[in-house]
Formats: sequence, C-alpha cells, structure tokens
Amino acid sequence: MGDLTFKGGVHPFEGKELTKDKPIKKYLPKGELVYPLSQHIGAPAKPVVTVGEHVKIGQLIAAADGFMSAPIYASVSGTVKALTEPRLNAVSVYVNSIVIENDNEYSHVDYDEVEDCFSLSRDEIMERITRSGIVGMGGAGFPSHVKLSPKEPEKIEYIIADCAECEPYLTSDHRLMLEEPESLINGLRLIVSLFPNAHGIIAIENNKPECIKKVKELADGVDNIEVKIVETKYPQGGERQLIFATTGRCVNSTMLPSDVGCIVMNNASIMNMYKAVKFGQPLTHRIVTITGDAINDPRNFDVPLGTAFLELVEAAGGFKVEPEKIICGGPMMGFAVFNTDIPVVKTTSAMLCVTKDQIAMYESTACINCGKCVEVCPSRLVPSRLAKLMEHNDIDAFEAMHGAECMECGCCNFICPAKKHLTQMIKTGRQTVLARRRNRK
Repeated sequence: MGDLTFKGGVHPFEGKELTKDKPIKKYLPKGELVYPLSQHIGAPAKPVVTVGEHVKIGQLIAAADGFMSAPIYASVSGTVKALTEPRLNAVSVYVNSIVIENDNEYSHVDYDEVEDCFSLSRDEIMERITRSGIVGMGGAGFPSHVKLSPKEPEKIEYIIADCAECEPYLTSDHRLMLEEPESLINGLRLIVSLFPNAHGIIAIENNKPECIKKVKELADGVDNIEVKIVETKYPQGGERQLIFATTGRCVNSTMLPSDVGCIVMNNASIMNMYKAVKFGQPLTHRIVTITGDAINDPRNFDVPLGTAFLELVEAAGGFKVEPEKIICGGPMMGFAVFNTDIPVVKTTSAMLCVTKDQIAMYESTACINCGKCVEVCPSRLVPSRLAKLMEHNDIDAFEAMHGAECMECGCCNFICPAKKHLTQMIKTGRQTVLARRRNRK
C-alpha cells in the first residue's frame, strides 16, 4: 500500500533545497512595525492603545471586534505612531493599520504561565486560545477559537495537523517540525482533549523523512495520536485533499470540515496554541521563508509580526540580481507584489523572489481540448469548460457545472499547454456564485 493521497494534483519543481537544511534564524527588526487591523477572516480588530503610548511585546494593541475576529499584540516595544493609518498589504490593498516605532529594547509584559496545561478545563484552554489571537497560519486566517467551536463538538472525530507543506519553495513548517516537534505533539494533545470523541492525525508529506522520524518518535508514546505519511504532491495540504487522504471523507463547497467530523489546522497554529495555553504567550511572531534564485542567502526567519519584508530581504543577503517577479507566499497560490515594503502578518508564510517570470514568458493560445486540466484538477472539474463559460459570462451554466467547487489551487494553469489563465477566470465565477448563494439566504 502506497502513501495516502487524492485524485489529481501536480508535481511542480519543489525548490525546497534552498532553505530546508538551514536552521531558523531570529531576526530583530530595525525600523517601524506595521500591524494591519485585518489579519484574519472576519471583522477587523479595534485599536485599544493611543498615539504616543509606549507598549511592550505581548501587550494588546487591538481587541477582537466580535466572535469572528482576533486580537493583535505588539511584537516589539516602542511608541505608537498611528492607529488607523492606511498601509499596503500583500494583496496590494491599503488597510487601516497600527504603526509602532521600535525602541530596540524588546521589553515584554509578564506572561501567565501554568505548571500543568493538561490539567486545565476545556473552558480555560479555550479562553487562552481565544485571547492569544491565533488564526490559521497556513494562509486562510480563520480565527482558531472559532474553528475549535463547532456546533456539535461531540461529533468531531479527527483533528488533523496539516504538516504537508505542499507549496513549492516553502520550508517554514518543515523547520518548525525539526526544531520544535514537542510543541506540535503537545499542541495536538491539547486540541484533541477539547473533543470527547476525537483522534489526532499528524499528516506529513513523504519528502520530509527527518521530520517523519522525529515526530513519530515523540508520537509513539502518546495515546490517541498517530502520524500518517501522505504522498508528496500539490495540493496535498489543501483542507479537502488532506481530509480525503487521511480519512476517506469528502467535503464540498457547501460544507465545513466539521460536517464530516474533521478539523484541520496548520502545524504552526497548533504549536502556537500550545505556547499560548502553557506559557500564556499571545501570537507575536511567525516563521517566514525568504527564498528564490534572486536571493543571496535564502533561509527561514523567526520574525516579529509587523516587520517589513524589505528588511528580511536585506537579512537574507539582498538580491543577487534584480528579481523579475516577487511573490508573497508560494508560486502556486501566492500573490505577486510590486513593493517589498509590506508587513509580515499572521498569515504570511514566505516571500519568493525569482529571476524569471514564468507566466510572462508565454502567450496564451487556443485551447486544444487535451483534457490535462481535467486529469489534474483535485476537485474533479472541467476547468477549460468552466473558463469558457466565464468568457461568455454564463454564470448559471458555470454554477450548474459545479464551478464553486474550485479551490483556486492553480493546477490547471500549471499543466495547461496553451498557457490559458484558467484559475483566474474560474475564480471570478466562483466568487460570483458564492455571493449569489449568500444573497439567497
């Protein structure tokens, strides 16, 4: 029996060898730090500090505005310069942000550590997680306390730690597993304990043998947690794909993973939840991969949230040559950016700087009906047909052909010999269909 997987998917150039064997390096920012108030799905956080106020690491600077929101904490000590200043983010949108001038002293508040976090009640654990400001750090940004609050917790059977890291070039999760595996195991133990019928699964792609060995050694002595090896293939780390690969259960666009008894969480989120519950530490830092063939010294950095990417590029030795393309995130689902003066936020995992723009090199031609996009689509769709429907603005037919099931992974773009921009066209249709569904309710 082979490693667990799903139907479809592609095998792009991995590029992980640039950073996977380099230890995480701590980085202390030099300039001002920018904290967008929208770093998560849901309502933006509300500032609770004032201009001119001095703050410390771990101090609350913006409170959650309702249940579907998440608080934000200072990641350096310094002086608040602005509260709702529009600043550019990774998707080239100006968002209201808190700006703090770093005093370079890095003083922090006292954290509320507990001796035995496993003896805490469910309410106490959830209160600490909610207070910490942790969200889905794999990119989705869904507030973790919301994900851990399904309507029927007794029906949750699997808590899946997403350690696949299938996106090319990214290795932050890889290095975290190697350097802090205990936090992963302990974090998953805590989350599993929140649900009376849950079982923990740690899903790791088979291109990470050192991680598999280390995590398995720690998990072997832990009840109710197992390590499952999944095939190295993109998008193996997608929520739907990981659920199918590890449990055989299917999720569609009208469902949540909890509807099939599953909760999927990124390993960085899980590890930070352990630190929040055990040590009382809110989310103030994250690991970021700075990589690509245009970077002199690609590596992973432990970075205070709010740090500008331009500082991290300098810390990685700067550019060998001026990059032709810069992507915030990975090459498959990341966002092209024109400015590196954007802040690291809770959901940013990487900055990829490449010497050649693979997309701009080719001109789209007519579809030849080869069917390759159908073969690789993880959602079992017909991307070429869906894109054609969008060219004619036929939303009804697009919805009838299940266009809303697209997960925007980019596999069809990657494989298309005609270099059609299939994902972009389908994404537009999908957003329209989902908006219509919301309006019908």
